[in-house]
Amino acid sequence: MKRQRHLPFGAECVADGVRFRLWAPGVEHAELVIDEGPTLAMDRDADGFFEISTDQAQAGTRYRYRVDDTPVPDPASRYQPLGVNGSSEVVDSGAFDWQDADWRGRAWHESVIYELHVGTFARSGTFDGVIEHFDHLLSLGVNTIELMPVAECPGRWNWGYDGVLLFAVEERYGGPDALKRMVQAAHQRGLSVLLDVVYNHFGPDGNHLSRYAPAFFTERHRTPWGAAINFDGQHSSIVRSFFIENALYWLQEYHLDGLRLDAVHAIHDDSDPDIVVELGRRIREDITDRPIHLILENDRNRSSVLGHGRGGNGPYDAQWNDDFHHVLRVALAHTQGGYYDDYRGTGLMPQRHLARVLAEGFAYQGQSSAHRDGASRGEPSDALPPTAFISFIQNHDQVGNHAYGWRLSQFAGCEAIRAGAAVLLLSPQIPMLWMGQEWNSERPFPFFCDFTGDLADAVRKGRIEEFRSFPEFQDPEAVKRIPDPLALSTFASALLDWNEPARSADWLALYRQLIGLRREHIVPRLAVGGGSGTAQVSDQGLVSVQWRFADGSLLQFVVNLSDQPVAADTGSVLGRCVYATAPLSGDLVPPWYVALQVLDQEGAVG
Repeated sequence: MKRQRHLPFGAECVADGVRFRLWAPGVEHAELVIDEGPTLAMDRDADGFFEISTDQAQAGTRYRYRVDDTPVPDPASRYQPLGVNGSSEVVDSGAFDWQDADWRGRAWHESVIYELHVGTFARSGTFDGVIEHFDHLLSLGVNTIELMPVAECPGRWNWGYDGVLLFAVEERYGGPDALKRMVQAAHQRGLSVLLDVVYNHFGPDGNHLSRYAPAFFTERHRTPWGAAINFDGQHSSIVRSFFIENALYWLQEYHLDGLRLDAVHAIHDDSDPDIVVELGRRIREDITDRPIHLILENDRNRSSVLGHGRGGNGPYDAQWNDDFHHVLRVALAHTQGGYYDDYRGTGLMPQRHLARVLAEGFAYQGQSSAHRDGASRGEPSDALPPTAFISFIQNHDQVGNHAYGWRLSQFAGCEAIRAGAAVLLLSPQIPMLWMGQEWNSERPFPFFCDFTGDLADAVRKGRIEEFRSFPEFQDPEAVKRIPDPLALSTFASALLDWNEPARSADWLALYRQLIGLRREHIVPRLAVGGGSGTAQVSDQGLVSVQWRFADGSLLQFVVNLSDQPVAADTGSVLGRCVYATAPLSGDLVPPWYVALQVLDQEGAVG
């Protein structure tokens, strides 16, 4: 079976050679330069597109464009074998012979997501290396992989969020065919594959668009990376098309099961609909033969674009729920400083935040945020199903955004982490694990990249400035210990140690048990729909949350995420207890206690 997306730009194999098309409205002349071949003039149309078809190129031909006497790679290159500043290579996108025709995707409510960074997850740092660990993931109960970005980035190592050639699959990971082999192997084993994509900025090294297509950017809006991408000004229709085509390209040509859009709160667009909504709608219109899962990272907590097909109004299935993470991190590790202070408060406020994120999704649904200088944040989310929220207690951001890249194991005790894992995996929200979490890995995941010169110095300085608001980094000695993000040793420290799992049988058994309980008790109820939640916090700080489903059944959490016992509440035991971190004894609920109780329809204990 062949799969390809015919792009309106870039290099496309045609019957008599290759058609090349470049949008360069800022120049009057452009040429196609074929490596070890001719230089050919390209024809310009009124919209600034340059085009040529030639029989002097084929799959495997390397080429560049010359604009204003400067050679540049193809911004829609499918492959960059020599890196972001090297020649592009023509790829016959229909040549790969897919063997996963029986794959029909997975229902969203079944998802147990496992986020990974290809370059540090697999021993080889490649897509083929990821395949070698499928047995581990399947034995755990994971059914969905989420890849950090794989578009071509500068340097020898990178998190992936500095991508500049958004259609080119990272050469270090194996290139286009290797990604296709990995997706195919995943589908053959019953695993869905999601991909992170970055549409809020281009990386600082290797982006040549401003040379010949300055209309790609606008000074009307500013971002942390400088001028914003032009989604709402003159020529923005072409810019919007570039990103919509990119999303469809990943989903169709690589047969991926979904996308996670990075930091859409950093996308500035005054259009109606904005690019985030338009892109989601286009995907829903164009791909109707299988489930496609669309996920947002959005600090604005914009609930109106979530809940696709499950009672929500938006085209997106779910959002990474940072509120869930921050609430749990404060409870499990007493973290303070920066954005965590929004989730602390006095008295029972932390428990009320916990109750709200479990029952309603977001903690901030329009309330003011002190961390954001009093600005309101979020929209009401209590009407959304729990599957509109992706919960986690670790991910690449929350580990890597710590100055040293420390995992939760550096901040919280084992009892607290076990309780956090139970809340994560037995809540009706969609759970996500971070690679190595399942054996409580102590390997750090610090921020790393590979730039040179002034850019490298700027990154080092920016990394230090990022932590000025955290109390532990008021000490100059602590600042000196922040790993150099450009150093090989920093990247090497992030490599997973696959000898650790053999020493962590108890942790692996816990995660397998919790995921198995989820599959038995949570997933069937999510399948029937509903799942509206209500919560209460006792005077002693015991949190009780109930979720009612469309078949009348009920799930209840009883949670004490503190290191002190608290008095039991009269409503603590509602139905059959299918899991508890410890037995109840007398009138006290022990520290770090999580219990899941089940009540079937019409009051029968499930």
